[in-house]
This record gives sequence, structure tokens and C-alpha cells, in this order.
Amino acid sequence: MKKLYLSILALVLVGSFLMAIESEPSEIVGYVAYECVEGTTGNLNFISLPVMDPGTGRAYYEMASDLGNAYPGLIDGISKWLPATQSWSTASLVGSTWFGDFLLDPANAYMISVTGPFTFYSVGALVDPIQYHLVEGTTGNLNFIMVPLDRSDFDWASELGEDIVYADGVSQWLALTQSWSTASKVGTTWFGDFGIGISKPLMVSITQETYWPSTRLETRN
Repeated sequence: MKKLYLSILALVLVGSFLMAIESEPSEIVGYVAYECVEGTTGNLNFISLPVMDPGTGRAYYEMASDLGNAYPGLIDGISKWLPATQSWSTASLVGSTWFGDFLLDPANAYMISVTGPFTFYSVGALVDPIQYHLVEGTTGNLNFIMVPLDRSDFDWASELGEDIVYADGVSQWLALTQSWSTASKVGTTWFGDFGIGISKPLMVSITQETYWPSTRLETRN
């Protein structure tokens, strides 16, 4: 069964990471591909940016509009989640102009609105291990993460939830049905568990502010 229906079509591996194509002696680059689809009631898909531009150390696409313009006629909206306010910030394409543009970050998850099915590629160098700052918002406690490329030890959403410690829900987006599938923790038991893998975008519900993974140095909201 497809997970998220945002399938990872290609992941080139080196050990537990991406397989390398050496452009410089110490520079490992590779790509991850996500299949974006048209759903039954809408066309929203979730992607991540697992790798970065080796020249800048940022996401391969600097701005949301850069990502959208790389797929002309296929993306008309790109949104990022603002956990502090529990709301979306959206860059929208109107005619040939992007309104509400924003800076992209590697290792973050984004929601995109598509006008047709296509394969989205994230290409670049391996992102340094990072730490997510998971916050309690003004009206809820939802945060978005990407399963880090060095955390191939997770097979199930419940395992990731237990590792976060303060998570009581982990959700994946099902693009074909435009709905969420959620693994929920009730007491010590997880219900609705589902499989996960590296580079998968996920929404997590937390019970208190925390940092995850707990041993990282660089922090991302």
C-alpha cells in the first residue's frame, strides 16, 4: 500500500544515506523523487526538501516561486506551516506572478497545489543533521517534520512518536483521497499505525514544547 500517496520513487543510497555522485572530492549529492497526484476532491500534495544546494547550503530552490517556476504549468500554490500560529503561509501563482513568496529551507516539509500529476525531484547535497523545534501554538500543537535521512531505524509512525517522547499523534497525508491518516497514542498504545521511511513528510501533534532529535546542533522550526 502506498504511504501518503506521495510516493518516494527514487532514493539513491550511500550506506543509509543517498548514493553519491561525486562532483567534488568530499561533496556527496543525490536526489529524492516524490510522485504528486490529482486527488478525488483536490490537488494538494506534501513534499520535503531532503537535500540542499551545495553552493549555498540552503534549499536547492531559494524561494517558493523558484520551486514553482521549475515546474511551469504544474504548481499553482506552495504553502509552509507556521506552528506558532497554527496557520499556513501560501505563495500563490496568479497569471505569471507569485504572491506571498517566501524563503525555503532544506529538511522542511511543504504543501503544494498541483494542476496535474508529475514527479517532483529534490536534488543536491546531503543536509547536515538538524534538530526540529516543536512548539505549542496559540490554538493547537501541530508541527511538520521530515524523517531525517540518517534515521532509517524508523519503520513505523509509532516508533517516531516514541522517539519524540512528547508526541501523541503522527499523521501522513493521503493525496488521492485528500485526507489524513493518523497514528494516535492513547495511554501507552498507538492506534492506526502506518509505515514510514526517510525523507517522508509528516505532521506531529505534541503535548509540550520539545526539540527533536534531541542530540542535534542546528535547529529548525
